[in-house]
Amino acid sequence: MYFNIYMEQALVNILFIIFGLYTLLIFFYWVSWLSMRNYKPKTVNNKLKTRISVIIPARNEAENIAACLDSICDQSYPPSLFEVLVVDDHSTDNTASIVRPYQNKNVNLISLKDFVGDELNSYKKKAIEIAIARSTGELIVTTDADCLVKKNWLQTIAAFYEAYDPAFIAAPVAINCSNRFIEIFQALDFMTLQGITGASVYKNIHSMCNGANLAYTKKAFEEVGGFTGIDNIASGDDMLLMHKIYKQWPGKVMYLKSKEVIVHTAPVHSVKAFFNQRIRWASKADKYDDKRIFIVLLIVYLVNALLLFLPIMALVVHVQYSIFNIRYSIIEVWITLLLLKTFAELVFLYLVARFFNKRSLLWLFPLMQPFHILYTVIAGWLGKFGTYKWKGRQVK
Repeated sequence: MYFNIYMEQALVNILFIIFGLYTLLIFFYWVSWLSMRNYKPKTVNNKLKTRISVIIPARNEAENIAACLDSICDQSYPPSLFEVLVVDDHSTDNTASIVRPYQNKNVNLISLKDFVGDELNSYKKKAIEIAIARSTGELIVTTDADCLVKKNWLQTIAAFYEAYDPAFIAAPVAINCSNRFIEIFQALDFMTLQGITGASVYKNIHSMCNGANLAYTKKAFEEVGGFTGIDNIASGDDMLLMHKIYKQWPGKVMYLKSKEVIVHTAPVHSVKAFFNQRIRWASKADKYDDKRIFIVLLIVYLVNALLLFLPIMALVVHVQYSIFNIRYSIIEVWITLLLLKTFAELVFLYLVARFFNKRSLLWLFPLMQPFHILYTVIAGWLGKFGTYKWKGRQVK
């Protein structure tokens, strides 16, 4: 009996230590985001000279690709300085036929089936690799076929590149949502990840980015061997590549914080699709060569897993714990930590939401905290031990 009580008290003590580390991490992100200035180009458009290749892998994107291309073709950046390469990844809809009329707007269509069949585990990496080999730009910019970009997107990226000479640029992405629960949940969750992305890249504490809005030099891609060594991993065309470049040029991986370059993407529309997406993201967690991000992910996972476990533990254990000479039940400990976690994240998220113009969603954040804890634990576990479907393919 005494041994069990001792072990249970030790578990709560460990939880407070892990939670303390998590709170310090969130505080660090808050300070980092607050200290990062919004970038405003000093170079006028007619003095910019960087040639850009925009690469868009697309699979069954007939509903989205036209709007995406319209937003890119309408750039303020001179058309003579950029090209668009759309790689059709074995689409079974009319994605390719929608893209073809855009060829008179400097949009090039590449068919992936002309190069590979159905034997890969990472088609997106192969699509990007093939497009880069055929690109003419000095700077590679990637986005997704379901994204919309702002008019000054390429102009701002080019100005930032010419001002600071980075090898790799991570840039912000936002999810547009309706009033449906699953879409609002995604928007809030993704906005949190974007805030952490900006803060972590700015302070160079770990590698984090999203492939919907990236830029890197063609030279850097080629000198690190492209996706060689990570090409058998289904996901990771963004973060795994980012770390390869970081290892060679640690001071040239940067974050571009500017509202002019926010890329807007659509949410998935069902819980099943959401879990498939998040499991896909989580599947590369143990593949990171950057052990700094692995430690961060481990702390986040442990905090959420323990917060999920504590109320279950309260159903079978009815003892109290002494914290600073005050007696608490397990359920009181759980409620306290849940409230503190929510408050710490909300303080950080307020700054990020102001940047993305999404402060109106913040009142829903505390209500979604239990669902966030549950999905983090489930997606993290299945990302390691499960499989998922993406774009109609079963992925390992």
